[in-house]
Amino acid sequence: MSIQTQKIVKKVTLSTLAKMKGKEPITMVTAYDALFAQLFDGEVEMILVGDSLNMSFFGKEDTLSATMDQMIYHTQAVCNGAKLACVVFDMPFGSYTTPEVALENATRVYRETCAQMVKVEGGKEKADVVRILSDNGIAVIAHIGLMPQHVRSEGGYKVRGKDEEDIKALIEDALELQAAGAAMVLVEGVKAEAARRITEALDVPTIGIGAGKATDGQVLVWSDMFGFFEAFTPKFVKKYCNGAKEVREGLEQYIDEVKSRTFPGEEHTY
Repeated sequence: MSIQTQKIVKKVTLSTLAKMKGKEPITMVTAYDALFAQLFDGEVEMILVGDSLNMSFFGKEDTLSATMDQMIYHTQAVCNGAKLACVVFDMPFGSYTTPEVALENATRVYRETCAQMVKVEGGKEKADVVRILSDNGIAVIAHIGLMPQHVRSEGGYKVRGKDEEDIKALIEDALELQAAGAAMVLVEGVKAEAARRITEALDVPTIGIGAGKATDGQVLVWSDMFGFFEAFTPKFVKKYCNGAKEVREGLEQYIDEVKSRTFPGEEHTY
């Protein structure tokens, strides 16, 4: 059954999101430019400017070569298009190696964009990073579980939370990150039971991706969910339309009409 949801008409704040925990699922999608940000604005609560753009739109094999300059440029574009959604800046690889480096880079994000939050990957070993950012007025989403920026060191993308020991380690990570000041925790690529227990253990909202339905919200990469990225489809992605097919069909029609001189018609001509 389809649930008719109301349009978002007021700016989504951290307070808005905190109050949604356990009451209404939070929706988040990625965006990398003003055009798609504007399409999503007023529909979803959160927009993530993810370093996934390095793969989806720059053609790289992983996210690791994304830079601060690149991420800031795209976040500025997203902020130009999104006026209501909470915009999240994905801190790229190497930009938060120490608390001091993280503070310098995240301060730049707040100065040069209108992003409301930054996202950092890592468990309890990143608690000091989360703490220094939070102590300096920078809101943080902590990212645990499968962490794409660790893909080379971990030898690939590996699902977490398969046994009790790992579930307890993930819960410990989440609790320490919350204690350090994390406003939310993103849980990626973990077994559904692990995600449920993490969500129940925390006072702050959780956002899931490949983590089952028990989290406080969900996030997907827009080019995955709308069928534009065709290199591979992760198990957790549902395609809500076949964008690549529709674009190709439109392009073929355009080419046919140009070749046959049926476009432009009189209605398209000055």
